[in-house]
Amino acid sequence: MAEEIINASQYSPPEESNIAVPRSTRKKGGWTAIAFILGNESFEKLASVSLISNMTTYLRIKYNMGGVFLVNVVSIWSGCSNITPLAGAFLADAHLGRFLTLLFGSLASFLGMGMVTLTAGVDKLRPPNCQGLATCSDPQKWQLAFLFAGLGFMAVGSGGIRACNIAFGADQFDTNTEKGRSQLKSFFNWWYFSFTIALIIALTVVIYIQTNISWFIGFLIPTCCLALSIMIFLIGRNTYIRLKPQGCVFIDMAKVINAAYRKRHVRIVPSGNSLYEPVPKETAENQISVLRHTDRFKCLDKAAVIVDSSTELNAEGVAKDSWRLCNVEQVERLKCVVGILPVWVAGITCFITMEQMNTFGVLQVIQSNTRVGNFNIPPGWMGLASMIALAIWIFIYECVYVPNASKISKKEARLSLQIRVKIGIFMSILCLAVAAFVETRRRDLALKEGTFISPLGIAFFLPQFILSGLTEAFAAVSVMEFLNNQVPETMRSVAGAIFFLSLSIASYLNTLIVNIVEMLSGLHGGNPWLGGHDLNQNKLERFYILIAGLGVLNFIYFHFYASRYILSYEESKRRQTVLETRIDHVDLPEKKP
Repeated sequence: MAEEIINASQYSPPEESNIAVPRSTRKKGGWTAIAFILGNESFEKLASVSLISNMTTYLRIKYNMGGVFLVNVVSIWSGCSNITPLAGAFLADAHLGRFLTLLFGSLASFLGMGMVTLTAGVDKLRPPNCQGLATCSDPQKWQLAFLFAGLGFMAVGSGGIRACNIAFGADQFDTNTEKGRSQLKSFFNWWYFSFTIALIIALTVVIYIQTNISWFIGFLIPTCCLALSIMIFLIGRNTYIRLKPQGCVFIDMAKVINAAYRKRHVRIVPSGNSLYEPVPKETAENQISVLRHTDRFKCLDKAAVIVDSSTELNAEGVAKDSWRLCNVEQVERLKCVVGILPVWVAGITCFITMEQMNTFGVLQVIQSNTRVGNFNIPPGWMGLASMIALAIWIFIYECVYVPNASKISKKEARLSLQIRVKIGIFMSILCLAVAAFVETRRRDLALKEGTFISPLGIAFFLPQFILSGLTEAFAAVSVMEFLNNQVPETMRSVAGAIFFLSLSIASYLNTLIVNIVEMLSGLHGGNPWLGGHDLNQNKLERFYILIAGLGVLNFIYFHFYASRYILSYEESKRRQTVLETRIDHVDLPEKKP
């Protein structure tokens, strides 16, 4: 579920500023546009998560995959789906804009879902079903090629959707007004809450159909839902605010790094160096985008230092070579990204924990007693426990804690980002510790009974999935909020892409760790901790404890190092430091020689 986390949010400028903020003149957007966007998002998430949540079970049952190969396929696919938003952000910001990028991404996902649906409906596209554990046929290469092509189109589509979905929604609010800023404060959590509730209601039906009735019908339903999502998105096209592409931020970052390196020997003298600050260009709405110069990461300021105006500037005062001299705006954008990296890194280990529940957690359930009375619980339903836990927490936090705490304190009372991230990291450690304990119990009972399926009931797995959902609610949502609020409005897509890059890295790291553990634990003729179709022959609990150990190291890292960047960010908010605002009139800086 982490990969469905929102992509970006809009920065809310402080109420007071030394820059005048004009009265909004935008007529489109607002909650009218958001209604179409939320409808589109709800059906799109229903479609994508219906496949993602049950993909481990599908590949295990219908493609006879197991062990490390199955984990590798799911993790690599997840990693690809979370790294393509970098390309999506590039296209949205530099060429297509967010509306077209979202549309093309949705069409690519629809094509991929259609291909995966065909694999469920056409028997020749899959290997024969297993006839007991000893007679499981591996899928042929061309069958895997067709499956991977479908998954590939879905990964490409996710690049356009995940990089722009919430960024496009945030575009519909005008933070130049008090009303817009107020609406945006709750938009982040309520957006997450709305589609999570929709998924909980729908996935109980879709996953049950996939597992117990028909995989083809179960895949056809989300494919149709995605088609409906595209239709809703297009119906509301006349209500949207569509901001024009602002240029590629990634290239600007590369220019700043290059220029700063070339001028690494230049000494910055307080009040003695001239920084390149050209006259801002007006946008289509006759507005100017402004980023204020800050004193952090001063080494990057060298990229904007004018060493020799006669050789670096032309007659109009414009830089002759943008790879040697960058403006303050470009430098400050890179500073924003550098400032979020320490907290961004802390989130990766939490995402690795959530990755375990999507793969090994589901495999645990598959080899356990899933019957409750006469009803067989689909293993894919376990993800619902995570979603329900997340939705309940958001509801309690937004509707109970914040209103009552604010009433008591007579000011807006929210848990600090630092506290929420720490709770999330602790939840990730506790999740793996509980999973290790339950796995030991599950395997011992299976070996005692001499059966492939352990008699351990499915209810014993609920705590680890609930803790995974709380990890997402505290850590993932908080990290995303931090990324969004640290970057200016023009970098919303970049913030989303950077967040999903952390999910991608977590998936690839999980794949790497799984393969290394399998190799090392199997040395000298020992039984590997992981691998094969039968978890009863593995030591999965040891792998869980290993990942929990990484979580402990992550907690120490965050507490003593990364948390200071959140404290610095929250302090800057209290001091009402302006990162970005849109203005009609501003006292422009004088041209410097």
